[in-house]
Amino acid sequence: MDGTLSGEYVILEPLTLDHVAALTIAVTDGELWNLWYTSIPAPDEMKDYILDSMAAEQRGEGLAFAVRHRESGTIVGCTRLCHWDQPNRHIEIGYTWYSKSVQRTAVNTECKLLLLTYAFETLDVIAVEFRTHFNNEASRQAIMRLGAKQDGILRNHRILKDGTVRDTVVYSIIDGEWPEVKDNLKQMMSEYLEG
Repeated sequence: MDGTLSGEYVILEPLTLDHVAALTIAVTDGELWNLWYTSIPAPDEMKDYILDSMAAEQRGEGLAFAVRHRESGTIVGCTRLCHWDQPNRHIEIGYTWYSKSVQRTAVNTECKLLLLTYAFETLDVIAVEFRTHFNNEASRQAIMRLGAKQDGILRNHRILKDGTVRDTVVYSIIDGEWPEVKDNLKQMMSEYLEG
């Protein structure tokens, strides 16, 4: 994909090395790399993080985006369509993080609306998955607010950088649920626009 995904609050730009400096600044808003229950790059890891995401895209495994806040024009985070299983028409939305100053705003809701619309209506997937650390309560609540359903918990799923073991909670939205989820997300966005 060459283009961007645009909404009222955010513009999702294909992630490139041109975003290194802006994302390095964005990640310092809240020192996000210090959150023990998630894997967010430290400022000095940003270039490698972007190179890894670009390599995954080259392999046909997904698409990575920088998140630009439309009103301020600043880059406030990134997100990906990842782990794309094309034969089974299944994809995951992940590697998502936002500067602390835009968390709990319309940014995440609109990013998910744009990504889900693209996944279901352009890529023609039949399921979109979300995964998060069992202890990341904010992420779990945000995923459920989208309308995703919990599929299960992968116990002792990953060993994190600090050596702790992560239980991963898996959620999904399937194609039959998408029209209702889309309507719900649009209603949430209209409330942000009115409020």
